[in-house]
Amino acid sequence: MVHLNDDTVGAIASWYTKPYQSQQAVSPAQTAASQEELQMLQLINKERANAGLKPLEMDMELVKLARMKSKDMTDNNYFAHNSPTYGSPFDMMKNYGIKYTYAGENLAGNQSVEAAHKSLMNSPGHRANILKAEYNYIGIGIVNGGPYGKMFTQLFVGR
Repeated sequence: MVHLNDDTVGAIASWYTKPYQSQQAVSPAQTAASQEELQMLQLINKERANAGLKPLEMDMELVKLARMKSKDMTDNNYFAHNSPTYGSPFDMMKNYGIKYTYAGENLAGNQSVEAAHKSLMNSPGHRANILKAEYNYIGIGIVNGGPYGKMFTQLFVGR
């Protein structure tokens, strides 16, 4: 899906759902979530609370993969769920030992956390991932760069 409007200039995002199976760039090796990643988690969990759902918990292994995906898209100048480096999000999770019952991915390119979040919530498919009751963990990876200013990857899993 491609969604462009006045609020989200340059925001593009898509989603997958498959049963079973600051100004500084964020390093994939960083062991703590960045302020922007935590801000996005707060926005997501506020939406989930408003829908009567349990909050998502940040999983640092998923954060690492989400950062790798955002960096890969920026470095290799693409915007897609299928990475030339890592394959599909499900391939990537499997190859890095992530176990799940349900999994999904949201992508966005935008100037700010707030604008990216608004863009994702205004898209039915992305909103569905954010509000999927079966998900209980998330990894958020935000990297500066690319044509939109920042690249956002959200990896969701249900265990």
